[in-house]
Parts: sequence; structure tokens; C-alpha cells
Amino acid sequence: MKILFLDQSGKPGGAELCLIDIAKPYKQQALVGLFADGPLTNLLEQHHIPVKVFATETIPVYKQSNFLQALASFRQLIPLLAKVVQTARKYDLIYANTQKALVIGALASFLARRPLVYHLHDILSSEHFSRTNLRIAVTLANRFASLVIANSQASQRAFIQAGGNSKLTAIVYNGFESQNYQSSPSVVKELRQQLGLEGKFIVGHFSRLAPWKGQHILIAALSQCPPEVSVILVGDALFGEQDYVQELHEQVTRLGLENRVKFLGFRGDVPQLMGACHLVAHTSIAPEPFGRVIVEAMLCGRPVVAAKAGGAMELIEHGVNGFLVTPGLPEELAQVINTCLQKTEITTSIASYSREMACQRFDIKAINQQIAQLLSHRVGQSV
Repeated sequence: MKILFLDQSGKPGGAELCLIDIAKPYKQQALVGLFADGPLTNLLEQHHIPVKVFATETIPVYKQSNFLQALASFRQLIPLLAKVVQTARKYDLIYANTQKALVIGALASFLARRPLVYHLHDILSSEHFSRTNLRIAVTLANRFASLVIANSQASQRAFIQAGGNSKLTAIVYNGFESQNYQSSPSVVKELRQQLGLEGKFIVGHFSRLAPWKGQHILIAALSQCPPEVSVILVGDALFGEQDYVQELHEQVTRLGLENRVKFLGFRGDVPQLMGACHLVAHTSIAPEPFGRVIVEAMLCGRPVVAAKAGGAMELIEHGVNGFLVTPGLPEELAQVINTCLQKTEITTSIASYSREMACQRFDIKAINQQIAQLLSHRVGQSV
């Protein structure tokens, strides 16, 4: 099966990293089409996955865009759509990996007469999307998709509640190559030295800096922890969220935590940095569709504390393979951090079990086999 994968971003976010893993088995007969150039292009090429950039200008439509904003961008979409349709005719299947990719992919599916698969990496709710974008996504998926792959029960449930056809959906969790998340003790020791955090209890947060990701919750919790607890924030702002970054720096200064919080920006050594942490925190204040960072931390053998909402609740059983706290409550988060600081034997045991479970449950080979079977059974007959 020849597959044209579509993605709106040129930057390697969670959905894009998932796409790389899915596209690898098909790289001899696939193409990844991007709607923006960026580091993702090079990353795909490093994995020997054919890639083509269809657009040089960012499409000015965002999750909270209204109808008029969406309509204003339509003129820009026409030349992009023409390119995608022309390319799609050389492939058996269009695989839309993001919402903007769904819009173009659905129209291209109709014009090029090719089946469409939509991989849903979002929770389609008013907390994340405008009413206009919700209606567009659900309508196009119902009308044109042969299959909607949801990355969690939470994503599937939100899609159906928004009006999506449940018969189109199948749940496939993200897959991971567990060997990519192993760090030697010498690497961990060297990283802690480089960070100036030897002898400290390091809590790591790994995501883009955005209000709904809740870095401010972690900083507030840190102010309620002993001086030996430090935080590293790995990631930076995207999509015009620089004001939030400034607010975080001001919060750190106001609480007198300048020597206990390190902003590391985007890094290419995330598994190693996770290995250097004693605890990884996930603090989203709105439900997360999956929680890729949670599984990555598990694979690194590190305990995880996560916000009790969305996909995180499918990944963690409190006190068994991690910890769950109420979203938006720094007091609860601080309590878990202090418990992990004091009861290292228990948290080490929890982390060891969570790694074993994650290696089995999210093995990339098994996940890719699941997707291959879905494409064959649900889409193959129309190819």
C-alpha cells in the first residue's frame, strides 16, 4: 500500500514523532507531505523517510480560530490543495496526521478519489478548539474518512461526544522503541554535573511552554518543597506563547526560586535528561489526549506524577506505576514531590514496574502491526 502522509507542522511535536514511527515501515512506498518547513524535514530524512514540503507559508488558522478567520485563509489553501491532489493520485491512501492535514486531506480524498485515514492526536473539545474548528473536523471526518485512529479512549470519547461517528473509530496508543530510552549511569552523572544539580532532587517537566501545559503549577509547587528540590523545564514556546514564558520567569523571581529552576529550551537529548531526573512531572490543566512524555519517562525508569485527566488516566494507576494529582492544584503536586523525596525505595519500585509495563504495552512493533491490520481491514478493500 502506497501512503501519502500529511502533517501541518515543520516542527517535531508529539504527533509528528508518532508519525515518524508509523511511516518507517512504509518508507519504501510512502511520502510525508508537510505544510511547513522546519526541523521535522531533516528528522524525517535522517530516518530515510521521503518528505516533501508543500507550502512555504504557515496557514494562519489556529485551534481557536473563528469562522471568518478560517474563511480568510481559504484562498491560501487552494494552491496547497492543488499540489496535494496532484501528488495523492500517485498513492493508494491519504493519511492525515493533524487537523489542518485533515482539512486538506479530506478535500484531496474527494478530488483524487483516494481513501482517507485521520489519526486523531487531539481531544476535540471546547477547551482546546473553537466551535468552528470542532464542527469542521467532525464533519470532514464523518463525511470523508474511512477510519479515524484515536490515540486514547479520551480522544475517541471526545470525538464521539462532538458528533463523530463511533463506527469509524479505533483506539491505537502511541508506540515507542524502548532501547532509545536507556541512559548509562555515567551519562546521567555527567548531565547532572553540567546542569549544576549534583546532589539535588531533580523534577523534570518536558513539553512546550504553554499555559495549558501548566508549568506555572509546577513552579508554585516547588515553592512548597525543601531547598534540595530543583526543577528543569525542557521545551520552549510555540504558536505565539512568548508572553507565558515571560510570566514564568516573573513567577520564578517573585518566589525567589532563581537558583532552583532551569529553563533549558528545546533539547535533542530528552531521554538522557529524563534519566537525570528523580521525578518527571506532567501538569496539564486541560485533559491531555495521550501523554507521550508520561510513557517516555516510564521507559527511562523514572517515576511520574501526572494530572488526573484525559489520556493520563489510561496510562497511570495511582501508587502502582505512578502518581495522579488533581489538575491545577500545586498543593497536591508538592505533596507527591515531597513523598518521592522522602520515600525513595517505594518510588524506585514503582518506577521499575512502570518501565516493565510500558515496554510491553507500548512496543512500537506491536503498535505498527495493529495499524497495519486496521489499514488492511478497514481501508484495504477500497484501495
